[in-house]
Amino acid sequence: MRFKRNSTQNSEDNSAATSIETSNSFGIFDSDCSDFSGCQCGEDIKQTKSYSKTRTKSCATLCLQNAIDRETYPLLLGTKNNYKTLSSSTDTLGPAELSGKEIMATYQKTLERSVKFDKNKQSSLVTIFSIWSTIMGSSLLTMAWGVERAGLPAALLLLTVMAGLCLYTAYILIRVNAHHGSSTCEVPALCLLLLGRWWSRIAHAFSLLVLLGATLVYWLLMANFLFYTVNYFMDVSTSNQTTYDTNLVCPKHEVFMTSPQTPQDPSPYWGLHTTVPVYVALIMFPLLCFKNVTFFTRFTSFGTLSVMYLLLFVIVKGWMWGINLKSIDIKWEGLHGARNAAVLSGMLALSFYIHNIIITIMNNNARQEKNGRDLTIAFLLVTVTYTLVGTVFFICFPLEKNCIEDNILNNFEKHDVMTVIARMLLLFQVMTVYPLVVCLVRAEAARLHSLASARGADLVINGSVVVACIVVACICPYIGTIIRYTGAVSGLVHVFALPSLLHMRSLQLRGKLNSIKIIFYFAIIMFGTVNLLMQFFIP
Repeated sequence: MRFKRNSTQNSEDNSAATSIETSNSFGIFDSDCSDFSGCQCGEDIKQTKSYSKTRTKSCATLCLQNAIDRETYPLLLGTKNNYKTLSSSTDTLGPAELSGKEIMATYQKTLERSVKFDKNKQSSLVTIFSIWSTIMGSSLLTMAWGVERAGLPAALLLLTVMAGLCLYTAYILIRVNAHHGSSTCEVPALCLLLLGRWWSRIAHAFSLLVLLGATLVYWLLMANFLFYTVNYFMDVSTSNQTTYDTNLVCPKHEVFMTSPQTPQDPSPYWGLHTTVPVYVALIMFPLLCFKNVTFFTRFTSFGTLSVMYLLLFVIVKGWMWGINLKSIDIKWEGLHGARNAAVLSGMLALSFYIHNIIITIMNNNARQEKNGRDLTIAFLLVTVTYTLVGTVFFICFPLEKNCIEDNILNNFEKHDVMTVIARMLLLFQVMTVYPLVVCLVRAEAARLHSLASARGADLVINGSVVVACIVVACICPYIGTIIRYTGAVSGLVHVFALPSLLHMRSLQLRGKLNSIKIIFYFAIIMFGTVNLLMQFFIP
């Protein structure tokens, strides 16, 4: 017996609905999306024997039972319940004597429940901006630095290519889930279903790596914003302030700094790369021990506010500076130029990263048939935002282009009012996001090993993450370097390899895999591999 998924148009264009809300992107990671028990099998999975081994029931058994339940029980139970409800309200002998009025009343109640369920869905516009706000992050601060390293022509090309590749691989994850998964599936669950248990563990491990990279970047940002914000308020009451005509500094230049990329500390007890990371730990560690982190989700809307302010910040500064193209270096000089361009490609692999939660977000879309269109529009908005911030700042920057920092706010003198506001907004935002990210680290660690869910494990994980962040902030305080390595490693797995392997396996099960498609998807995997290897040859 072959059970088919009901569809109004085409079964390849629909996936099951979910009631999980995506307006708060951080809650998605901590959902049950990675549990195999919540992932229903597609119609083609039963054709292979490779899924017959699980700890409880085989996948084929689960598929069969779920299909029987979907086809049989709703009808029987619905008839039984309707009969009981209607017969209890009348003095009839059976359903043959039901009046038309009662039938219409029951239909109206069912319709009201359906409408109420549909209202829990989000419109295409909300879905698009959910994806846009979820993808946007700390990469905005480093985008101009990446453009400077790659050169403007190569940067524009890479932004287009990486956006297209990431969009395509995110889309095929949605397609695979439509064929073989359900509304509660995510990448690790699909890997367990289609590729095996080890691939599921790999998906969880590299999700953990992305989260750990995010904690390092956020810690560096918190230390930076706290350092300069406190310095501003310490100096604001004094009249002896150091100002520059352009309100710009070049930290790499010894005119403004005592040593390259090492700011002058006003006190031995107040150093950006010595004591401030420890002070951040004194503030953040108690927040990490909160059992319920939902309090911090109330402030996630500051992320959108911060992005909009950074856009305004760059546009205003660019308008004030004007266009400064005289010192642009194309920087495409054979292998040396390719190595420099790899800096930006590594960053973009993380900048466009949303693959770990894209299925959940799109399953919340009220119009499932428009998933491809909405995803494309969202990625287009992200690409425009990154291009605008990176290229406008790069083109208009009045100093030498190699002065651009991996955190563009470091290029501004500390008394610049717009910069002070940006740092204060971002400091508050990152401080509210960081406990959520660490919570997700604990959740992923628990999925990888049972010891991570033991009593007292949360305290150990929190302490380990904080210590690692302090060490990195003191030894390697380079945000761009951390982003590009994290992006290249996790991008190879989650952006390029897993979507391609899952889609090839899906095509194989449906009898649609051919040599051309195999070559195409392996080329995507090779692109991610080369992108990772190039990071180790960048000076």
